[in-house]
Amino acid sequence: MYYGGMRYGYGIDPMYILVIIMGILCMVASARVSSVYRKYAKIRSMSGLTGAQAAMEILRRNGINDVTVQHVSGNLTDHYDPRNKTVNLSDATYNSNSVAAVGVAAHECGHVLQHYNAYLPLQVRTAILPAANIGSRAGIPLLILGMFLSLRPLITLGIMVFSLAVLFQLVTLPVEFNASGRALVMLEEYGILGHDEIGDTRKVLRAAAMTYVASAASAVVQLLRLIMINNRRR
Repeated sequence: MYYGGMRYGYGIDPMYILVIIMGILCMVASARVSSVYRKYAKIRSMSGLTGAQAAMEILRRNGINDVTVQHVSGNLTDHYDPRNKTVNLSDATYNSNSVAAVGVAAHECGHVLQHYNAYLPLQVRTAILPAANIGSRAGIPLLILGMFLSLRPLITLGIMVFSLAVLFQLVTLPVEFNASGRALVMLEEYGILGHDEIGDTRKVLRAAAMTYVASAASAVVQLLRLIMINNRRR
């Protein structure tokens, strides 16, 4: 017998187990990026540039004069905000001259170049962001409400809305990988990091990228499970 994705009498639904596994993988990926960052945050870059200085140098080299590099609180809260054109670097990045900090700062500058070069995946991600925010907050509640009231249109709407959040996760993957690729090229080309240091920074950025891969995979599995639950109820 099925109910809410559970198979009573025969154990747990395999999709439910897969959702749990994906959640665990997300936690492992998050712990991994923190561990890798801490390791390479102890290695000083040969250039001696801090994350903030490296970011400003990259922007200068690319002729970008209207983007500000600023400090934000938190740990690994680094991000580029295209709305006010700011590269926001966290406590662990802004004043640190480690290869990890320089790599993260360069990654955010990679997003700046994507913005200025009209990189298509970034444009798509920006366009669907408002809908994705709604989907991540309202998708599951709509689906549960639809099940409670036995309203199939509401269940379908919940799945459709949640799928927008999943789409955002998938589009994020090429955006993040491309930003890291741009960062590594610029760091070596501009002499900000040496050849051996590039290898260390690549490990940091690769670990960070895996968090996005794990999140996207988890979102896809969750969406598939919701679709299967809906089909069973029919």
